[in-house]
Amino acid sequence: MQPITLGKSVDSDVTALLQPKYANRHGLVAGATGTGKTVTLMTLAEGFSRIGVPVFMADVKGDVAGLSMPGKGDDKLVERAKAMGIEDYAAEASPTVLWDIYGKKGHPVRTTISEMGPTLLSRVLELNDTQSSVLEIAFKVADDQGLLLLDFDDLRAILKLVSEERKALSEEYGLISAQTVAAIQRSLLGLEKEGATQFFGEPALELDDLMRTDSDGRGVINILASDQLVLKPRLYSTFLLWVLSELFEQLPEVGDADKPKLAFIFDEAHLLFDDAPDALMDRIEQVVRLIRSKGVGVYFCSQFPDDMPGPVLGQLGNRIQHALRAYTPRDQKAVKTAAETFPENPKLDVKKTISTLGTGEALVSLLDDNGVPTPVEHDRIAPPRCRMGAISDEERQQVLADSPFGDKYDTAVNRESAAELLAKRAEQKSGDDESQESGAAASESAKKSSASQQSGDSSSWTDELKGVLFGSHGRQGVVESVLKQGGRQLVRGLFGNLTRRK
Repeated sequence: MQPITLGKSVDSDVTALLQPKYANRHGLVAGATGTGKTVTLMTLAEGFSRIGVPVFMADVKGDVAGLSMPGKGDDKLVERAKAMGIEDYAAEASPTVLWDIYGKKGHPVRTTISEMGPTLLSRVLELNDTQSSVLEIAFKVADDQGLLLLDFDDLRAILKLVSEERKALSEEYGLISAQTVAAIQRSLLGLEKEGATQFFGEPALELDDLMRTDSDGRGVINILASDQLVLKPRLYSTFLLWVLSELFEQLPEVGDADKPKLAFIFDEAHLLFDDAPDALMDRIEQVVRLIRSKGVGVYFCSQFPDDMPGPVLGQLGNRIQHALRAYTPRDQKAVKTAAETFPENPKLDVKKTISTLGTGEALVSLLDDNGVPTPVEHDRIAPPRCRMGAISDEERQQVLADSPFGDKYDTAVNRESAAELLAKRAEQKSGDDESQESGAAASESAKKSSASQQSGDSSSWTDELKGVLFGSHGRQGVVESVLKQGGRQLVRGLFGNLTRRK
């Protein structure tokens, strides 16, 4: 497997070669704004693609999409490439697929609420510990009741259920307050205003679709449009961390391979670590440490090397450091950190050189054929073969039209999940309540009917008695008969009893 040529020393004949079998030992590309980091990332991505390694990378500034178009290939670039030992240099495009969470500049990227999980979702929503615990309870309730959480509607529905039944659920799962649930719902509303609802749903991204090669065996470069996404730092960093976590969970162990199965380039990497809670930081460190055994190489890109926590920085075997200007105490500290983390080269004053590097130049140390870091060198970075700049809207549409994923991802699907099932449950309960009310009304009506019948029977009996006593329809009654017989005392007795009974 031929190594990837990244550059050549300005002081010697040493060429910066990235060994494919050690490319899964991760890497760092650092440097101040405007020093050439993006071009270096494009050269790195092209190199992986040419040896058949798929790439996933973010396009923060909008110019990485230039990988999909051939460059100018002018004489100056050709000469520079030849000087680095690249004899076959020519302008060419790389096989590219464009993605976009918002679905505007690429195929929509979606995942489900369940797949994101409560830990990462809590980070996106900026929840405190108590709110995160209640969100975990909501996920557990959904699991126990067999409710799929696919999109925002499902999450709202399960939170509503948790709020309404919080007293009963608190006894089984732990204390749940209405105020905490309301705070989570407000956070959801804020995230919805940022357009994150488009990220949750189906069809969800299948990671196998990020790990493809074209008909010529070249690795496909997957580019995530991030110029708008990066303005929502937590959503941006959490999404990329979710992809890494899913790769870690799903991919099998591969041991020592000739080349990575995927190169993952994480631009603006400092956003991943800013304000990350300890539990999440531990998870990040675990993923970075172990994912290389799954055949994935992670390349972090940031301004300063100390943007990476020490345990993560220690995992990055391949390093490219562009210029840092030591204007402020923060800059001076970063320069010192960068100088101390490079393998020593007696011929090079690293600390001094960092501040004087020109655009397209960098200090480079890569793992050699034995997996040992090479002494740091002052290198010129090899030029990419693609366009070093943005593409037009028409070119972007053409790339999308040529993609095999339009039919699969461009149209959202809304199948039956928690929101629909809970709505049906509520409707059924409402129907049962109406049926019970109807039954109760019928029972009351029956009682009234019975009472009325009894009253009618009593009235009928009274009329009949009067007829017996006083006569009716021309017949003689008992009273008339008694009067005729002189029994006046008996009559008083009878009337007295009837009167008191009335």
